[in-house]
Amino acid sequence: MRLLKLIPDNTNIGFVRLRAWAFGLTAILTIAAAVLVGVRGLNFGVDFKGGVMVEARFQVPPSENALRSDIDRLHVGEAALSTLGGDASTYSIRLPLPKETDEGATNRLVKTVQGSLSAKYPGVIFNRAETVSGKVSDELISRGLLAVFLAVTGIAIFSWIRYEWQFGVSTFVAIFHDVLVTLGFFALTRLDFDLNIVAAVLTIIGYSINDKIVIDDRIRENMRKYRQMDMRALIDLSVNETLPRTVMTSLTILLALASMLIFGGHVLRGFTAAMMLGVFVGTYSSIYVSSSLLISLGLKPQLSDPKKKSGPPDSAERVG
Repeated sequence: MRLLKLIPDNTNIGFVRLRAWAFGLTAILTIAAAVLVGVRGLNFGVDFKGGVMVEARFQVPPSENALRSDIDRLHVGEAALSTLGGDASTYSIRLPLPKETDEGATNRLVKTVQGSLSAKYPGVIFNRAETVSGKVSDELISRGLLAVFLAVTGIAIFSWIRYEWQFGVSTFVAIFHDVLVTLGFFALTRLDFDLNIVAAVLTIIGYSINDKIVIDDRIRENMRKYRQMDMRALIDLSVNETLPRTVMTSLTILLALASMLIFGGHVLRGFTAAMMLGVFVGTYSSIYVSSSLLISLGLKPQLSDPKKKSGPPDSAERVG
């Protein structure tokens, strides 16, 4: 039985010659994402904003204006309404915390909203109701940002120590791009940004660094092996050698994520969307940004042993 090969043997794609275009596209995506996050902001979920969130699914979905008017009549505060994932029949209703501070105030608020909507819209189903205090939400924001910052910085320092300083800088730039593009996607789509998405961002960082470390390891190995090879050719060789593994890993992850997107329901939709985007962006940045940036940062093989082979390996030496 023949093994499935998505990438033919002896593939020789010139990735480095496209690095100017790749750097330009990366700069555009990064700036656009930063502008989106800065201007539109993120649609923080209850985890970060604090308040009460009630998720309701209607048999006959009302218009947003009609539903807002129904909730305003209850005098429970200004409601923030949004449909979930383009499903017009399911609304996320976010309300401020009640002014009362007793233990049962929040439960009364939720029951008031649910009772009123049940009477007005027969057959409505309430999927979930969540409550987060303002103090807790502030702590979640700070800790979430700290977790992402420490993850990116720690990975960059690891690459710096394990390889050369150029690897640390290129890794930091690529992962920063991956994270910022993901945040820009959520600012554009207005999907809820909650703790699930923070977990997705951290997972994206883990996936990206795994791919980058494999390529960086091969680059370092080839730098020792072919000390007189031109750096552009060496990086192209290294990326092409690891390309089958990169494509196969990305494809299998995307298949699993597609199943989650189809069958996982609304709760996992934001997480799955972030992960799918992260796989695409992480693979792109590993191949076109992180490795090619090493050339711009002045990385060169040590030309100390002229007896070493100076050309690319033959087909028997290639490792997929």
